Amino acid sequence: MRKTLLSLLIISSIFAEAQVKPTSPAERLKNIELRKQLSQQSVANKTEFRNIGPSIQSGRVVDIDVNPADPTEFYVAYATGGLWHTVNNGMSFNPIFDSEDIIGIGDIAVNWKTREIWVGTGEVNSSRSTYAGLGGYKSTDNGKTWTWLGLADSHHIGEIKLHATDPNTAWVAVLGHLYSPNKERGIYKTTDGGKTWKQTLYVDENTGAVDLDINPANSNELYAGMWYRTRKAWNFEESGKSGGIFKSTDGGESWQKISVEGAGFPTGDGVGRIGLAIYPKNPNIVYAVVDNNEKRAARTVAASTDTSAYTLDLFKGITKEQFAALDNKKLTAFLRNPRNRVPVEYTAENIKAGVAADKYAPNVLWDYLYDANAAITAAEVKGCELYRSDDAGKTWKKTHNDPINIYSSYGYYFGKVFVSPINENNVVLTGVDLLLSNDGGKKFRSIGGPTVHSDHHSFWFSNTKDNHVINGNDGGLNMSYDAGQNWSKLNTPSVGQFYAIEVDMAKPYNVYGGLQDNGTWFGPSTNRENVRWHSGGDYPFKSIGGGDGMQVQVDWRDNRTVYSGSQFGAYSRQVLGAPAAGGRGARGSSVRPSRALGESALRFNWQSPILLSRHNQDVFYFGSNKFHRSFSKGDSLVSMSGDLTTNPQQGDVPFGTLSTMSESPIRFGLIYTGSDDGLIHVTKDGGYSWNNINGKLPKGLYVSRVVASKFKESRVYVTLNGYRNDHFNALVYVSDDYGTTWKQIAKDLPYESVNVIREDPTNENILYIGTDGGLYVSLNGGNSCMMWNKGLPYSIPVHDIAIQPRDNEIVLGTHGRSLYIAGLGEIQKAAK
Repeated sequence: MRKTLLSLLIISSIFAEAQVKPTSPAERLKNIELRKQLSQQSVANKTEFRNIGPSIQSGRVVDIDVNPADPTEFYVAYATGGLWHTVNNGMSFNPIFDSEDIIGIGDIAVNWKTREIWVGTGEVNSSRSTYAGLGGYKSTDNGKTWTWLGLADSHHIGEIKLHATDPNTAWVAVLGHLYSPNKERGIYKTTDGGKTWKQTLYVDENTGAVDLDINPANSNELYAGMWYRTRKAWNFEESGKSGGIFKSTDGGESWQKISVEGAGFPTGDGVGRIGLAIYPKNPNIVYAVVDNNEKRAARTVAASTDTSAYTLDLFKGITKEQFAALDNKKLTAFLRNPRNRVPVEYTAENIKAGVAADKYAPNVLWDYLYDANAAITAAEVKGCELYRSDDAGKTWKKTHNDPINIYSSYGYYFGKVFVSPINENNVVLTGVDLLLSNDGGKKFRSIGGPTVHSDHHSFWFSNTKDNHVINGNDGGLNMSYDAGQNWSKLNTPSVGQFYAIEVDMAKPYNVYGGLQDNGTWFGPSTNRENVRWHSGGDYPFKSIGGGDGMQVQVDWRDNRTVYSGSQFGAYSRQVLGAPAAGGRGARGSSVRPSRALGESALRFNWQSPILLSRHNQDVFYFGSNKFHRSFSKGDSLVSMSGDLTTNPQQGDVPFGTLSTMSESPIRFGLIYTGSDDGLIHVTKDGGYSWNNINGKLPKGLYVSRVVASKFKESRVYVTLNGYRNDHFNALVYVSDDYGTTWKQIAKDLPYESVNVIREDPTNENILYIGTDGGLYVSLNGGNSCMMWNKGLPYSIPVHDIAIQPRDNEIVLGTHGRSLYIAGLGEIQKAAK
């Protein structure tokens, strides 16, 4: 949420030392030739990767474009999985954008008369894995070849609209950089098929175009949704008075803001993300959904204590007298709510006694339970609101009286509206839930079903029978012929977005991984994707957890004891195949560190690091902003350090957390940690003492990996990631003296943020490096690199790498195309 200027200045001062600037478009465009050289000259490409899925959970869809004359043909764009085409109503798909230098997509548009496909790269959502695009692309041969259309510094494109009769005229809504200000944002127009562009709407360097719609009967009339938003590693500011609805009546040559005072649409600092939809049969009817960040009417403590259940906001600012007056039964219900994770030793009675005796501050529960993530989900703002204009945008009226409550995390991830082409009152809103109104937005009902994943981003109505719909969400694609009463799932592409992976030592070995919003899964390394499982009902990969799947650890002694979990450190231990303790939905024993009531809060990264010691697999490590150790498989976790971050001022995004850990395979207790705010520490005694070893490394950058060498005790590798600064330079370092001094390696990598580095299992000179653009190999300790992409899309984010030492195989966890495996024998021969 919006912070005071003083708070932001304090937070910003933390990164004053970082001295990193956004990577320029010229530098990024150098990658095109550099990547070709690193691929063409690669001896690694003698070995081809094979994809092992999974496809069952699919991945995030951002756009759908359907042939109006034949709805069995359509295109689907995935956030980081590329562009796919089907001609059999989604029974199968072919990827048609895999050869390009960028795979992340924001929007697509198809001229079905000329068969031209336009692609705007760079997803428009502002999430933690939203990748910057390289501008626009166009194909005239169904994706066999593509022409780059420029706009290299656009980064994120929200919408493309094509002229109804002139195939050379198009408009693009450019949101711009995610983590830094830039001027290449707003509305751009081309009249020569994308060869040149003219910026026709610009507000300021932090306000970009997030949506755009066009009157299908009059291409001179367009509406644009402009969104003020800033994002830093520690804070997201999602609204501002410079945002609003703009209109053009001269083909986008000039624009006028129409969401002004008195027009009926929200104005001021609370205007967040906006989505637009024109009703084709009567273009005077326009719908606009807005993430309204105006505060809701405040609730008093007295009013809150009279409700049937207490909520966290009650305890912010509560007085000692008000705490004493709380109802014990309601307070107990609040404490025992599993979502609050308050240890059972704290009861309503002893907490109230502690407050009365000044042992605890009156706001002790707020302090104990509130974190930066709660700042987004618990904020008292109006959130999603739908407005309608019946006079082409002159005036607006909110369609509903009751709150819609479709966003749990507000507009950084959601904010689109869709209207049926044949019924002005059939309106769909996409958010955490999928909502349909049949009365013009007065009332909504959920139309998601058991096969429909939550978190929705795209929707399509048939232009002849609007009960025929297609929905794109974080779990892929769904189709219905009865307006959402029944859905089919179209999930044949392997487009899973993995964060982290691990392997076991079974025969054949299994691969485990956590995915963006699709939980944690495991399956055999020998899997070959096919549809035969539909007849037997037994898909090879199995789910072992929900939420956003994160890191996984597997005990190699039994290959059944698994540590996994979801975002912000919600991890547990379970034995695969054993009955789930607690019945349905139980996921084993929690292994999350806790603190005493009244102590400073622990901070947890989105991908909180966990680690099993391979020296003794009863020993389990966990990273919050501190380092925690258990000698009993996580049943009890002891804090072994103080704060291993800069302990920064908090915004509304969790920050100042550990992001990576590594224990030496050679020496028990030699452990390294890295943090999201750029600190690296080492302990040589199992956590009793720690030393900061940043040295002369660049300051303030996310430490994406620290890896202790298996070949030399004093050797350690570090990768730094400037993604959260729009700084995409590849930063890889090695130290041979426990981090006392550092040397930069892999200097010939292209401008792609680095996520992971791994050593070869047999040759210390071979290194594998995963970036936001693919996989690279060095055969000489990092002096030079080559690309290894045979069998992969030309560009794909590689988030994690696992090595199976017995089978001598490498496993890639990609963020957009699931899992790939290849043998290492040929690489190792080439290095000799």
